Amino acid sequence: MAKGWGEFLRAWDDLRAEPEEYRELDSERVLVLVRNTGRGKASGVDVGEIHSKAANLFHVNDGKVTKIILYWDRENALVDLGLPSEGILDP
Repeated sequence: MAKGWGEFLRAWDDLRAEPEEYRELDSERVLVLVRNTGRGKASGVDVGEIHSKAANLFHVNDGKVTKIILYWDRENALVDLGLPSEGILDP
């Protein structure tokens, strides 16, 4: 897994996940809403053109991260966790 992740990261210039909001879901899970930034080295594609709003779900036990789930699409994270969608507009 580390090798595959390293290859993925090398394909980007300055890939970052900048936290926008932290949500403590329960005593073992924290959802971090992030904005991804960066540019593909070969393609020049900006991450924002794909999905800039993302989310990372951290599972924590005894103060240590035991599992992390990365969502490139924030809406998928919200749906998976049964949380209100950010895409809902007031009439």
